[in-house]
Amino acid sequence: MMRLNYFLLVLFFTMGSVFAQNKNAQDEFWKQLQAHCGKAYSGKLSTEPAPKDFADKKLSMYVMSCSDSEIKIPFYVGDDHSRTWVFTKTKAGIQLKHDHRLKDGSEDKITQYGGTTTNTGAAQIQFFPADQQTTDLIPAASANVWWVTIDGNEYTYNLRKANSPNHFQVSFDLSKEIPVPEKPWGH
Repeated sequence: MMRLNYFLLVLFFTMGSVFAQNKNAQDEFWKQLQAHCGKAYSGKLSTEPAPKDFADKKLSMYVMSCSDSEIKIPFYVGDDHSRTWVFTKTKAGIQLKHDHRLKDGSEDKITQYGGTTTNTGAAQIQFFPADQQTTDLIPAASANVWWVTIDGNEYTYNLRKANSPNHFQVSFDLSKEIPVPEKPWGH
């Protein structure tokens, strides 16, 4: 009987620990992003074949600004400074939007697409299925899913398009900082 009680007690605390981890997964993910605020990193494309506008280009990211509710991470492709990943905490979860700008700083006609997490995810990974705004803006992207992973060594940005065997992935080495690039267009 004492063994059974001990087993049940251990099981209770283990389940409570798992629940607490899941409940706080988005907060932990957020803290991991914030830990890199003000830092920049080089990246490499893991996608084969490389999209034409990415082939042979220097890739980098810069965790430009962080607050309790928003994190902005510009993604540079060579001399193209048009892309910024914007993470926002909402009541529904974490939202990822793609802020695309023209050289003059104005918004591109295809911008502010993305999605919001549909569950707590994990501290190392969050998924962002396309939202209604994305569907209205880019009907072909209505079933897109983006996901971001982060751990002590690496940040990855991923995209899977529905009805396509292709997967887009770019990885950044978080162990080696690079000089902070100039601000992205429009910021």
